[in-house]
Amino acid sequence: MNYIKAILVDDEESARDVLENLLLRFCPEVELLAKCENVLQAVEIIKEKNPQLVFLDIEMPNYAGYELVKFFKNINFEIVFVTAYNQYAVRAFEVAAVDYLLKPVDIERLKTAVSRVRQQVDIKGQMERMVLLSNTLETKTTKNIMVMEKGEQYVVAVDKIIAIEAEESYSTVYTTDKKYVVSKNLKHFETIFEVMPRFFRVHKSWIINLEHLQHYSKTDLEIKLTGGFSAKLSKYKKAEFEAALLKK
Repeated sequence: MNYIKAILVDDEESARDVLENLLLRFCPEVELLAKCENVLQAVEIIKEKNPQLVFLDIEMPNYAGYELVKFFKNINFEIVFVTAYNQYAVRAFEVAAVDYLLKPVDIERLKTAVSRVRQQVDIKGQMERMVLLSNTLETKTTKNIMVMEKGEQYVVAVDKIIAIEAEESYSTVYTTDKKYVVSKNLKHFETIFEVMPRFFRVHKSWIINLEHLQHYSKTDLEIKLTGGFSAKLSKYKKAEFEAALLKK
């Protein structure tokens, strides 16, 4: 078996022990090289042992988990955050397309995270994702999001997003520059945008950016957007949508 060399970083001994036991029981392909209790210790171990995977807590003394990347010029390992952090941080993980596990750790999600590493998911883009995550958490604002299309990742400015249209398990992100077809459903984007009133889910298949609204037909329930795009408005969303327009 080709083992995945890993370390885990958490300031709580009990949390380190729980994750170690889960890996031993359910992820035999993972070889745990070390358990670290803070970021500085993890930096030394990473430089010494070159793990492929780092399980990383966010809330720790002195340095938050996401600050780990500040100690490296290049990231050549995958990072999976393991955290009991609040809903805002979960949104930040989604924004940056970063893998994460919530405490208490779900076994199936743990297996999936390990499986992704085995498939060598986009390590080359890890630094860019971590910088985006760090900026989102530290400023508590979302100026950019990460989208993945055909194995390539792109940083997309939120202001440039006109609308997102869903089709089954895929979504098309329309921007002022181009469009991206991504393997995410509309709920994923709702999670990201739920604290941004300018983004509104007008239909089961559409989220629009109100800043790009050009014309709204009350009779046809049709919304015209920048770039010549048209979105449908659900009759069940009509009252809520019109109330949002008044606040705009």
